Amino acid sequence: MVTPKYYASFRAGQTRRTGYDKWETKRIPNRILLSFHAQSATLERRVLQRLRVVGAIEGTSTLMLFFVAMPLKYLADKPMAVSIVGAIHGVLFLLYCGVLAYTAKLHKRPVKWVMKFFVASLLPFGPFVVDKTLKQEISQLPDEE
Repeated sequence: MVTPKYYASFRAGQTRRTGYDKWETKRIPNRILLSFHAQSATLERRVLQRLRVVGAIEGTSTLMLFFVAMPLKYLADKPMAVSIVGAIHGVLFLLYCGVLAYTAKLHKRPVKWVMKFFVASLLPFGPFVVDKTLKQEISQLPDEE
């Protein structure tokens, strides 16, 4: 039995060249096509959920940086707090940008959509505000089977 990965770039009834002068039409069984479609819908849902989770973690790190580490630096004279929390926030911000780019590519989103989420990640409460949009998009996807 051939797995759906083999058929990812080869659609039902498509002609392909198998040898020097041989052309073959391959029919893909419906159960494999349905299985591949279900895997695709599950992947799309997981990617959006992953963006929500990483956005929440990145948003929390931003709030910790602005409202915990920076007051410690300037009011309590502890600059090490900003160094530690800032480094963690930097890694999480890069992770968020990577997940955002992957999500945009997979879902074929326009640049305006990507910029909305990127700008939101720069603001202290931004990821929590745009989380509502992601939640609505996830609810509009077809249910898993």
